[in-house]
Amino acid sequence: MVRKPALMLACLMLAAGVCRAETYTYLDLIKQLTDLERLALAPKPGVKCAQWSSYDRASRFDETTGEYISWDANGDGHGIIRRENGKQVFAEIEGPGVIWRIWSAAPQEGRVRIYLDGQTEPAVDLKFSQYFDGTQWPFVHLPLVHDASSGKNLYVPIPFQKSCRIDADDKWGAYFHFTYTTYPKDTALPTFTRNLKTEELAALEEANDFLTNRLGTDPAGVRPGQRTARASASLRSGRTMTVARLKGERAITALRVKVEGLNDRVAEIQAMRELALKITFDGADQAQVWAPLGDFFGTAPGINHYKSLPLGMTRDGFYSFWFMPFARDAVVEIANDGPAARRVKAEVTHAPLPRPAANYARFHAKWHRDAFNPTEKGRGIEWTMLTTEGAGRFVGVNLHVWNPRGGWWGEGDEMFYVDGEKFPSTFGTGSEDYFGYAWCNPALFFNAYHNQPFNSGNNKGHASVNRWHVTDNVPFLTSFTGTIEKYFPNSRPTLYAATAYWYLMSGGRDPYAPQPMSERLGYFDLTLPEPFVAKGAIEGEDMKVLARTGGVTQRQELGGFDGEWSKGAHVWWTEGKPGDKLTLALPVEKAGRYSLKAQFTKAIDYGIVQLWLDGKKIGEPMDFFNDGVIPSGEVDLGTHDLTAGEHQLVVEIVGTNEKAVVKYMFGLDYIRLIAP
Repeated sequence: MVRKPALMLACLMLAAGVCRAETYTYLDLIKQLTDLERLALAPKPGVKCAQWSSYDRASRFDETTGEYISWDANGDGHGIIRRENGKQVFAEIEGPGVIWRIWSAAPQEGRVRIYLDGQTEPAVDLKFSQYFDGTQWPFVHLPLVHDASSGKNLYVPIPFQKSCRIDADDKWGAYFHFTYTTYPKDTALPTFTRNLKTEELAALEEANDFLTNRLGTDPAGVRPGQRTARASASLRSGRTMTVARLKGERAITALRVKVEGLNDRVAEIQAMRELALKITFDGADQAQVWAPLGDFFGTAPGINHYKSLPLGMTRDGFYSFWFMPFARDAVVEIANDGPAARRVKAEVTHAPLPRPAANYARFHAKWHRDAFNPTEKGRGIEWTMLTTEGAGRFVGVNLHVWNPRGGWWGEGDEMFYVDGEKFPSTFGTGSEDYFGYAWCNPALFFNAYHNQPFNSGNNKGHASVNRWHVTDNVPFLTSFTGTIEKYFPNSRPTLYAATAYWYLMSGGRDPYAPQPMSERLGYFDLTLPEPFVAKGAIEGEDMKVLARTGGVTQRQELGGFDGEWSKGAHVWWTEGKPGDKLTLALPVEKAGRYSLKAQFTKAIDYGIVQLWLDGKKIGEPMDFFNDGVIPSGEVDLGTHDLTAGEHQLVVEIVGTNEKAVVKYMFGLDYIRLIAP
């Protein structure tokens, strides 16, 4: 197929007016925090979004052989460019540019410095933890500086004109992302200073107010010439409802949908995959938007309430504020591909275009499973979120994970290949890191730019995450492929489904077709079995740690292993050594004589321990070695006279099996007190 890249580039230059040098003030950059319309503008040559991160530098592309070497290397916490004069160099960027996003999983007390435009004094010089703790101006506004389920995020723009260098002291922590955009050389940008002007501080306050209090409304407000089309129907099986047929040079600026009569969770899940949204612009042969209804609005399965800048689900219905321009016409439809009738209400708000239609790309959103995964040698671990050809912008993705066996599904890095790159200009450090959280944390979080609207619990069952690239959108001129590593195979099963969102200029290639019901439902369970819970158990992971002479303790999820642990987790003691003791509080509500039962974990790197209760030995040392991770089964710890109150259960490491990997680990699932 002939693309005529020179002609395409010329058209882009005319449409975007790239012959004119652009100037951005800091106020302009702040405006971009909430500006969804500019995402639709044609991409300009010379503008590039990329990322410096701590990814494992063992991963490399051999240009001579075309091979991807150690592509699944996973030591992603401390990768740097080099050490220089006792400092760790994180990033070197040639300007003009803007850092839009900084993220870390474990920022600590070592200082991180950002040098701009050749200045000898850093524009920012803080302990890495202080970038995210909300105490350092202007990094203080919660929507822009926040913790999302253990991930630390900063979205305050940091512009520079000539250059940016980031270095750090030792003990800065672990894991970092610096996501940035660079511009043509004649672009004028201010040099960031923490001493912002009064009007700049006021603009940040206004952005903070919107992102805190007004999500769920159009950030552009009411537009001149705005109109709204409404439709409702009891949509029977196999029927399609036309919500709106629009004419002229306009844009869809808001889409709202509500599905009524869903009386339980199963009905929600079924309806959100059986109903499909379809939007066709300018008479295209293939709809630019096609997705199951719920997935389009950013989450699955079913209805999961959250609010973000472009999309959300609330008790009043679902909303979208993606800006969707068209030159001649647009048709918005909802199809019911399920067996039951569904009551659907929808409305489309649209307004005249503020610029000529030729200046805009068309909005695309497509849902898929396992489509167009890489075939190059060494890239088998990558799972494609989006691949497309032509010119446009990648602006976001929502990912639905079905992981019925549990265990951490998301060890994989994101990789963005722009305009034919062989080595990605964005190379991440972990799936949860890309979505702005950390450490496999299943806790829900909600933010303007990234969310975990649903998790079945402990990452077992369903997980739903999304991320919107608003300021850090990724422009491309000829092609874009965005992937994320997937460590667990489909056969496990661990299964992904994604809805990708992007803009594409006329003549571009969108390879995604609508998917049949056999792809949308049937591959996951509509209901989840109740987890095993030992009757009357005191869960090990919930027991209070009174003392520890060495090592660290934490909750560990065990859903990825065969066997049943009560509530799917245990208390995990690691990094101990012989002689170390762990003291746990054992609460007793009523004095009496009790039989003690407990379940532990056995594995290849677990040690031999002696248990003590209130200073008295409990039996002989117990060896928890096993070639594989399994629950021990319930162990009888004898009968004991116990007073009401708090008792002390002590675990002492005394050795290890000669066949074991020597790490002396220990895991307690639960303990039960059984009265006669």
